[in-house]
Amino acid sequence: MSILDHVYTATFVMLSLAALFTVLRLVRGPTVLDRIVCLNAVSVLVVSFIAVEAAVRADTAYFGLLVTIALLGFVGTLTAARFAERRAHDRG
Repeated sequence: MSILDHVYTATFVMLSLAALFTVLRLVRGPTVLDRIVCLNAVSVLVVSFIAVEAAVRADTAYFGLLVTIALLGFVGTLTAARFAERRAHDRG
């Protein structure tokens, strides 16, 4: 096992812990904006998982998927934030 294998393993462990804590915050988040931020963090973590897996396999076929998920996460976050802003504005 090379040092790079240990680095990949440590990266997957840290990303898994980050995903666990983010999902816990997503479930417990007291406000809608907290949940929006957590969903954005989850999409970033998914992109990170796929990027590390692409590096492990040394395969460039995943880059289209990476860009697609990143754009969907960004647009989804913008849409949810705009909805939350309008909802707060309507309430007064």
